[in-house]
Amino acid sequence: MLGMRREDATGIWRVTGRPSWMGRYYRLRVTAYQPATGRVETASVTDPYSVSLSANSVFSQIVDLADPALAPPGWSAVRASTVDQAQIQVHEVSVRDFSIADTTVPAEHRGTYLAFTHPDSDGMRRLRDLAAAQVTHVQLLPVFDIATIPELRSQHQAPPCDLASLPPDSPAQQACIAQTRDVDGYNWGYDPLHPTAVEGSYATDPNGTPRIVQFRQLVAALHAAGLGVVMDVVYNHTPAAGVHRHSILDQIVPGYYQRLLDDGTLATSTCCANTAPEHAMMGKLVVDSVVTLAKHYRLSGFRFDLMGHHPKANLLAVRAALDRLTLARDGVNGKKIAIWGEGWNFGEIADDARFPQATQANLAGTGIGTFNDRLRDAVRGGGPFDSNPRVQGFASGLHTDPNGDPVNGTAGEQRTRLLHQQDIIQVGLTGNLAGYAFTDASGRTVTGAQVDYNGAPAGYTGSPGEAVTYVDAHDNEILYDALAYKLPRHTSPADRARMQVLALATTALSQGVGFVTAGSDRLRSKSLDGNSYNSGDWFNAMLPCEQGNGFGRGLPQEADNGPRWPYAKPLLADPALVADCATMAATSRRYAELLRIGTSSPLFNLASAAEVRRRVSFPLSGPAAIPGTITMVLDDTAGPRLDRAHRSIVVVFNARPEAVAQAVPGYTAADVVLHPVLAASDDPVVRTASFATATGTFTVPARTVAVFVQA
Repeated sequence: MLGMRREDATGIWRVTGRPSWMGRYYRLRVTAYQPATGRVETASVTDPYSVSLSANSVFSQIVDLADPALAPPGWSAVRASTVDQAQIQVHEVSVRDFSIADTTVPAEHRGTYLAFTHPDSDGMRRLRDLAAAQVTHVQLLPVFDIATIPELRSQHQAPPCDLASLPPDSPAQQACIAQTRDVDGYNWGYDPLHPTAVEGSYATDPNGTPRIVQFRQLVAALHAAGLGVVMDVVYNHTPAAGVHRHSILDQIVPGYYQRLLDDGTLATSTCCANTAPEHAMMGKLVVDSVVTLAKHYRLSGFRFDLMGHHPKANLLAVRAALDRLTLARDGVNGKKIAIWGEGWNFGEIADDARFPQATQANLAGTGIGTFNDRLRDAVRGGGPFDSNPRVQGFASGLHTDPNGDPVNGTAGEQRTRLLHQQDIIQVGLTGNLAGYAFTDASGRTVTGAQVDYNGAPAGYTGSPGEAVTYVDAHDNEILYDALAYKLPRHTSPADRARMQVLALATTALSQGVGFVTAGSDRLRSKSLDGNSYNSGDWFNAMLPCEQGNGFGRGLPQEADNGPRWPYAKPLLADPALVADCATMAATSRRYAELLRIGTSSPLFNLASAAEVRRRVSFPLSGPAAIPGTITMVLDDTAGPRLDRAHRSIVVVFNARPEAVAQAVPGYTAADVVLHPVLAASDDPVVRTASFATATGTFTVPARTVAVFVQA
């Protein structure tokens, strides 16, 4: 045992040793008064600043991340993405989901970092295809050291049942999985134990430095495929506090790193033991951790979990620290590293109760992005926590194709709500700008901030790159499952796929960051599980299409989904809702076409709010708007030319079950054609979209997004 010395000037505790200590394991022994027990305790804990660990995080390891021995071949040439934030298109991927069922990956590498190093696997071929279509970044679900996954594969236990033999609407699958849910090797990982060390269960050997080398191999493989890597980071809570074995910070300085309520008890609004990044040293840990990860893993971005639980000042400090990183000195251009996160406003710090938060509206003008739940809800319908999941929206048939559930109201109520949802979507397509002005469904000229979203402003950003536009993420039902609940039961598989593409189009063709969950381009399902964080591989794995799209694998876990079982059971029993290989592949091609269109012109990726206000319009919005149809014009003549090939671009989102013909002012006698990507599409429906020069009329088939260009 070695004593550490405190430096009064810095507060740092230090021990100096010999070079032979490199690679040695260690723990810290700390004696402090512990409020959780009411007495002085001596605790043995790992180092919260650990960058390497033994299996199951029993010991910290002394490691120099700059050691050349930890660099895989070619690592020195790996560079983070330099794509501007407003041009980013994101594919969200779980390391385990990505390959655990991929038989083209060697068995020993499935579910690990090394699965990404097999360029000819089915999964990597799909990622390369997406990169070719201009997906720019892969966002990984947590890959920091996770408290809740046993890291040794020998410790993992499979569910003790033949899951494949059970009926598609049975509760037996989830009940069986529940028996091993904490020892099966599966968890999303939002349980941060050591935030600056990478997770060991995704390495073939979780002891020591192989996890470092293999995660770098993953980053290098994705960069070789043309994709930057975004890390999902969680600093807003720890898995435990007090004297629990997963409590680290709270045993080193009890009561300091965790946020307390006014009565002195622990705040748990995040789900778990809230941290206090408003305190100097917790805030410093956040900044130090992000900078370390960015430098040593060549990361292209960070997604902050529950970012609204951080002070705005903490996120600005992270941004400033990254901005100081240079390619010459640090190996990364920090100014190009993107930051976004969940700017939700809730809990004991809601409405800036303790400090100005890093919430959606507060971050306007900072360049830091937040997820746009406004467009998500308007496109899908309802919200993620509705007791009745059949509430419809723009892309699920509200008013235009009613599902018959009384929850949606009368025909008149549906029409009114749909037109308001279209207003919200139009604001979202601008990058959710607070100051964007247009004519709303009532005929008024309003700004994005004046459009209502459940009592809050719909538009809240100061620049388009501050909006992360999405219609699904790992949280809540994946898009296919949300539409399964909401579309009329009689909807054909082909029409379900078309509505899926229409919903995804709002992310691919909007201003700002576009974001899609892995597999949604291929109709991926989680068998209606709205919170699959610990539902095992059975409900989460990305399956070969021959095994279906994941729908009909049993009722989802009861704890979070039980109240929806009466809605889910008849759907899961319907074999028509299991997508086939041809439909999955065709949907993916449609999404890739949208991505190629979205990067075919700088008009889809405008850098500033001023440029969006000048060039983006919705000429058919207002009281005469057709319910279920949105027409967006991108005008290159409204300022200095950005697109030498096109004077303007017209995008028509037609969610109606029939074709729509609309004359757009200013297009009579214009030279307009269907976008070349769509003209060459193997979708015969979209190729029938047409333009009548004599009247300036655009005709778009049912359930279709059509893009036209003016020469």
